Amino acid sequence: MTQMFSPCTACRDGAEFEVPISMAFQPIISAGGQSVFAYEALVRGADGAGAGAVPSRVNEATRYTFDQTCRRTAIAKAAELDLAKDGAMLSINFLPNAVYNPRACIRVTLDAAKDAGFPNDRIMFEFTESEKVDPEHLLGILKHYRSLGFLTAIDDFGAGYAGLGLLANFVPDVVKLDMHLVRNIDTCETRRSILKHTVPMLNDLGVTIIAEGIETLGEYEALRTLGIDLMQGYLFAKPAFEALPEPSWPMETKFSNTDVRVRSPLKQRA
Repeated sequence: MTQMFSPCTACRDGAEFEVPISMAFQPIISAGGQSVFAYEALVRGADGAGAGAVPSRVNEATRYTFDQTCRRTAIAKAAELDLAKDGAMLSINFLPNAVYNPRACIRVTLDAAKDAGFPNDRIMFEFTESEKVDPEHLLGILKHYRSLGFLTAIDDFGAGYAGLGLLANFVPDVVKLDMHLVRNIDTCETRRSILKHTVPMLNDLGVTIIAEGIETLGEYEALRTLGIDLMQGYLFAKPAFEALPEPSWPMETKFSNTDVRVRSPLKQRA
């Protein structure tokens, strides 16, 4: 039976999500630097099972504890793996609708980072456009997170509710292009045209761009032609359970150094 917690009670008591979870990690690579920019933490069952069964247990009563448990687990596992040793970022997905008060709800995250010795400026919080959120509430969260030294990212950009309206009011540090804009971009003139206009706009705003869902060499080459450096997808590495997978580098013969290096994280906005 689902145990009911008020957000305040759950925050005070450090309540855990009812289903044991762990994390898999997938690299976000810098193609030009042949380095790892960040690792995204992806929720899994505690036994390594796929994430499918976990979100099905998330509802109005458990949303807060799920979100907080994911944050704590991601930070703890990343610290165990020494993820930030060479400067890589930890990217954590969060649910804006699980944050009832930014100042109160971030305390658990701050405590987890402090306990693990994980620096705030190595943590990037990403949220998906597919979750419908009150714009003012979302802006309050993002601004407060930035004030604490965290980076902010819009995930699945171009697929959901926020889009250009959010950019008009708040420019995040990072935008992750939706994989449906990336899929078959090497053979789809429409997708290429969309990104030919989107990429310069984001560059003008000073936003760091990540293309996600890259699966083929053709997609990789098309994105490189458009000037995109940071990428994520099965072409480089699948998520690894409780481990940091080593990326595969397309066209390695074009690089003079095949050692994996980690790029210094982008500077946060003032």
